[in-house]
Amino acid sequence: MATSAPSMKTKLKDSARVRVAVRAEKPVMHPYKGGIALGLVLFLAFLITGNGLGASGGMNRIVVLIQDAFAPGHVDRVPYLLSMAGGDLNPLENYVVFLVFGTLIGGFISGYFGGRLKWETNKGPRISVQTRWIMAFAGGAIMGYGARLARGCTSGQALSGGAVLSAGSWIFMFAVFGGAYAVAYFVRKLWN
Repeated sequence: MATSAPSMKTKLKDSARVRVAVRAEKPVMHPYKGGIALGLVLFLAFLITGNGLGASGGMNRIVVLIQDAFAPGHVDRVPYLLSMAGGDLNPLENYVVFLVFGTLIGGFISGYFGGRLKWETNKGPRISVQTRWIMAFAGGAIMGYGARLARGCTSGQALSGGAVLSAGSWIFMFAVFGGAYAVAYFVRKLWN
């Protein structure tokens, strides 16, 4: 008994499924255009909210929410934590929390429409995926701690603070670039 060829309807369903699952990768935005777009977003953030951009503050407030759930007495005793979640205060009632979630959602939407939404680990050919993840986690932990120590991350401290000509933000920016160049030699095997 001969097998029948797939019907036209089945072919269309399969091709539609492939188009949804695998989108053609679009070219990335030119860096100067991206910089102008980021500057406009920063300007609109100042105009609409009266505040700049930042991510570490939002992540910090999410951590304080978890701390308040498990150790509310500790949160009520530490002045820094008390200002965010003491008593009846909800640490999520701040614009930076919405900024973090909006950034995540916007990144996924952009990745989807740009054809870049996929599971992958970018690494150099000389290291394993596991080593890359360990180094990424360690680097992220150091940067997160440094962001809270500096009272802002690269978006909050460098972009927003730099835009209002804060001397500390400019020093921070030069320190980030200087530190990156100083460490780059030692971690070069992660990339090439």
